Amino acid sequence: MAHAAGNDAFPARDRSTARGSTGSGSSTSATKGRIELHAVVKSYDAVTAVDHVDLTVAAGSYCCLLGPSGCGKTSTLRMVAGHEEISAGRILIDGHDVGELTPADRPTAMMFQNYALFPHLNCLDNVAFSLRMRGMPRAQRHAIALEKLQLVHMDDYRRRMPSQLSGGQQQRVALARALVTNPSVLLLDEPLSALDPFLRVRMRGELRRLQRDLAITFVHVTHSQQEAMSVADTVVVMDHGRIEQVGSPRTIYNAPATSFVARFMGGHNVLRGRLDTASAEGFRLAVPAGGVVTGAGDAAALDRDTASVAIRSDLVRIRANRPDPLPDNAVPGHVLGIEYHGSSVQVDLEIGEVGEFSVTVGEKEFYAAPVEVGSDVVASWRTDAVHLLGD
Repeated sequence: MAHAAGNDAFPARDRSTARGSTGSGSSTSATKGRIELHAVVKSYDAVTAVDHVDLTVAAGSYCCLLGPSGCGKTSTLRMVAGHEEISAGRILIDGHDVGELTPADRPTAMMFQNYALFPHLNCLDNVAFSLRMRGMPRAQRHAIALEKLQLVHMDDYRRRMPSQLSGGQQQRVALARALVTNPSVLLLDEPLSALDPFLRVRMRGELRRLQRDLAITFVHVTHSQQEAMSVADTVVVMDHGRIEQVGSPRTIYNAPATSFVARFMGGHNVLRGRLDTASAEGFRLAVPAGGVVTGAGDAAALDRDTASVAIRSDLVRIRANRPDPLPDNAVPGHVLGIEYHGSSVQVDLEIGEVGEFSVTVGEKEFYAAPVEVGSDVVASWRTDAVHLLGD
């Protein structure tokens, strides 16, 4: 019964493919591809890989599932695709429950990490393969496949075999093959991980361009913070099978919800200490390094003695001379290492009981007043650089 319902739920995709529709679908797909996950669980025997995840992905948006290895992001993607069974919960696409539908009956397409191209078929036939399986005549399926190859700028390579292509070219062919059925949702499992750094940057722009041109929903799994922030409308940060935070790239970076998000996204220092005061106007936090951190914003709801804050490393300044007394929002440190990054210099400090603390300084600023490894310095920041964390 569920199988039949799935065919009725998504008739437009099958009919357009049978007619040989080759349009991008931007006029109709913009309202399709809304994904809803309700208390979704995935368990492998005694291991819970995805733990009661609730998530809504807007139709026509670019969403990145981001997190370290084993956080549950790929299992989540594969459940949406239908390649993994749901242990509990529901997955809806455009309001229709797809939990019991096969991958072929869902309005989704998946691009696998290893591209999975058929080595014995040329590019055109690789892209056309799923249409061939549906019984579409050769001329018709080749016309549709050629259009998709044109979309990814690979039509000149249509007669080449996968072994004759570079990694980036193989990726483009795999992308065209995923798009050939005009899905409402495209699922990408770490699509850039096999590429060299230069090509990875280029392909990020290509994926973003395609998503905007096609106006369909992209869900992209990655462990790269930079990759997620460069392409996504929405970033979903996961850890241990749960969602830590959902938001725009700018929100995730500037206002991390937890210590995990702040540390995982990089570019932040996390300090934990004892709350001296907490009110609607702000707070004072005594940290183990001997300093006091002050922050603005409503902290009246805090009902605990300790709290954590995040401070972006590029909003911290360092100086060699320690003032006496030490002002608020300043901690003494010892220089452990210096890394030159071109436009900036990263200075790694040891801050008493706190541990490592990073400072990112502009190149000109650093060399105007350089410090050396082994020297004692003071790191300081403005009150508005302090972000109170929720954990």
